[in-house]
Amino acid sequence: MPIRRAIYPGTFDPITNGHIDVLERALSIFDEITVVVAVNNQKKPLFTAEERMEMIQEAVAGYSGVKVEILQEGLLAEYAHRKEAVAIIRGLRQFIDFEYEFQIALMNRNLYPEITTVFLMPNEKYTYLASSIIREVSRLGGDISNLVPPCVLSRLKEKHAATAKNQR
Repeated sequence: MPIRRAIYPGTFDPITNGHIDVLERALSIFDEITVVVAVNNQKKPLFTAEERMEMIQEAVAGYSGVKVEILQEGLLAEYAHRKEAVAIIRGLRQFIDFEYEFQIALMNRNLYPEITTVFLMPNEKYTYLASSIIREVSRLGGDISNLVPPCVLSRLKEKHAATAKNQR
């Protein structure tokens, strides 16, 4: 039986427990998943792509069948095709996410019909969770320890301390 590969793309700035929840759900369906750190030049990330990749690698170290890579440029569907993925995993937190994701899924299907987009919802306790909210609450000193992996929590504290030091 062939290996069922999927990719799970996102900016992951930073990865949250909601992302991990979606990954765990995807691992129950696919044999191998590559978490793809996407570089979006329209966004101004807090962490570099390499830092995000390192955090994800640390957060998923206990999972078998998971790889982490960076996609600097190019079409995601083309990347998935090169990796021989049968699916692209997309997490949907709220209904508002669906319209945009649906359009992208249809375009990807147009480009590579053999690749299916699989929409997965995280546990309802994570449906409000977004990386941007995590960054802001963390920056302002709020407790996010139950919302991110421990490695992310420590990296956020380091990043905010360095930023505060540079602003003095």
